[in-house]
Amino acid sequence: MRILIDADGCPVVDIAVAIARENRVECLILCDTSHTFEKQGATTLTFSKGADSVDFALVNLLCPGDIVITQDYGLAAMCLARQARVLNQDGMEYTDANIDSLLLARHTAKKIRNAGGRLKGPPRRKPTQDENFAQALKAILAKGLESEKAIQ
Repeated sequence: MRILIDADGCPVVDIAVAIARENRVECLILCDTSHTFEKQGATTLTFSKGADSVDFALVNLLCPGDIVITQDYGLAAMCLARQARVLNQDGMEYTDANIDSLLLARHTAKKIRNAGGRLKGPPRRKPTQDENFAQALKAILAKGLESEKAIQ
């Protein structure tokens, strides 16, 4: 079990790396060449700036049971298909039960924007969102580490 972070535009990289380090879990930070991440306790992998290059690299690195942190619904869907646990930056876990409705909402929003409509952006980030994320990641890790011990 590893933690893979889609780090481009991710506000919880430091939190995720700290929790990975506390739990002695390998942590990979994936980003494109327009970002630089050097975090103690994590390995940074940098990819070309091409469209979705980081997303495809992340999916290709995945193993079942890995934990992925992303805010990208499309990437989340691909990771779920590879049997990963997927968490967004607010602590919501993407699942087979919610991913279809999230993808539909994204598609609908894109159609509105393409037609010239405007949508309100996300509200300013609050400390409670960081707390929710940390709690969710710790819970997923605890469950995963417990399962690994039972297998051994």
